[in-house]
Amino acid sequence: MFYKVLVANRGEIALRILRACKEMGIRTVAVYSTADAGSLHVKLADEKVCIGPPPAKDSYLNLPAIISAAEITDAEAIHPGYGFLSENPQFAEICENCGITFIGPKMEHLLLLGNKVKARAVVKKTNVRVLPGSEGVVKEEKDAVAAAKEIGFPIVIKAAMGGGGRGMKVVYTQASMGNAFQTARAEAMAAFGDGSLYIEKFYEKARHIEVQMMADVYGNTIHLGERDCSIQRRYQKILEESPSTALTPRLREKIGEAAVAVAKSVNYSNVGTVEFLLDEAGNYYFMEMNTRLQVEHPITEFVSGIDIVQQQIRLADRERLTVRQKDVELKGHAIECRINAEDPETYAPSPGKVTSASLPGGFGVRVDTALFNGFEASSSYDSLLAKVIVHAENREKAIRRMQRALEECFIEGVKTNIPLHLKILSDADFHDGNIHTRFLEKFT
Repeated sequence: MFYKVLVANRGEIALRILRACKEMGIRTVAVYSTADAGSLHVKLADEKVCIGPPPAKDSYLNLPAIISAAEITDAEAIHPGYGFLSENPQFAEICENCGITFIGPKMEHLLLLGNKVKARAVVKKTNVRVLPGSEGVVKEEKDAVAAAKEIGFPIVIKAAMGGGGRGMKVVYTQASMGNAFQTARAEAMAAFGDGSLYIEKFYEKARHIEVQMMADVYGNTIHLGERDCSIQRRYQKILEESPSTALTPRLREKIGEAAVAVAKSVNYSNVGTVEFLLDEAGNYYFMEMNTRLQVEHPITEFVSGIDIVQQQIRLADRERLTVRQKDVELKGHAIECRINAEDPETYAPSPGKVTSASLPGGFGVRVDTALFNGFEASSSYDSLLAKVIVHAENREKAIRRMQRALEECFIEGVKTNIPLHLKILSDADFHDGNIHTRFLEKFT
C-alpha cells in the first residue's frame, strides 16, 4: 500500500480523500492556493505545500507546481478528486513519467472516454444502445442541420470534450440551429480549448441514470447499482438519490449489465460511472462515461456499505477486487442534496464569508463539507458548500429524514439553496417519483 498520497484538490472532496487515507494508515500531503491557506484540508493533512494564488489556472490546474509538490514531499501517488485535473490525460501521463501513481484510470482511458464522440463509437461496437446522434463530429452548421433532420428535432448540440452543461444547446427547429451551433462552439472552445461538437436526440422528460463501476487491472469488473440524477439545473445536478424509482428489478439488472459491458469493452480499471438516458417508454441509452470519482458517490456508499474512495486507492495500487457482483447487496434508500452558495430564487452565486454554520446530524445523516465559521466562499471556485446525505430503510423515510436534516442546517453570511431543496422535497410529483431532467422548471 502507498506510504504517502498527495491530494490535488480542495474543499470537501480533499477532506473526503484525507479521511480515507488516514483510516488506511497512509500519510497525506495537501496542496493549496493562497486563498485556501486556512482551510480544513490544509490543517488536517500531514504535510502541506502552497502551489499558487487563488485562480485555479495558477494553482489547482498548475501541473508543474503539483508535480513539484509531490516530488519534494516524496509522495508516491496523487489523488485528483473530481474536477480540476481528475480527467486530464496529460496530467496522468506526466505522473506516470515521473514515477508517481495517478489514482484513477489509465491515460488511454482518459483520452478515449474523455472524448464523447470516440466513446460513442466504442460503445456502438457492443450490444449497448447509444443515443441516436451524429456519426461523428459535426464540423459545420450545414452538417448539424443534416444530422438533425435525420435524427428528428428536437436535438441537443454537445461539446465532444468536457461537460457540466458547457457547450450544450437544445434546438427545436432548423431556424434556431445557426445561433445555437455558433454559441455552443464558442462555449466549448472557451471552456475546453476544443470547439468540436456532435448532435444527439433530445428527450423532453427523460431520466438521467448513472451506474457506479469498480474494476481492477486483472479484468474483474462490478457495479454498485444506480443513481438517479435527474433533478438538474442547466445540466448541473442538484439532488441525487439511489435507487431510482424508475427502474424495475429487471431493468435495474439490465442497466447494470450494460454498464459492466461498457467498462469491459475498453478494459477499464479503477472507479468510474457509466451514464444513461432513460426515456418515458423505459428505453435506456448510453450517454457517456465519467472516468473519475463523482460528487454524488456518498449515496452509493450508503446503500452499498462500500467505501468507494478507499477502493479507488487500493485499485490504483493494483490490488484485486475483493468484492464480487454476487456479494453486492444494496440496502435502503439514500438522497444527497448539494448545498450551494447561491440565491435560491435567482440562482445567482453568493460568494462571501460564512459567519456561522450549524450542520445537521443524527441517525442516518452524513455531511461532507469543508465549512467552518469564517470560511470564505470564494468566487474563484465552484459554489458547493456542503453535501447533506441521508439514508433510511425506504424512500419515504429518507425524504422525511432529509427534510429534518435541512431544517437543522443553518449557514449564515451567504445565501444558500436550502429553500429550493425543501421545495423539491415537499413537492407532490417528487414524492410520487415523477421526476425528469426538466423537473426544476416548475419552480422557475
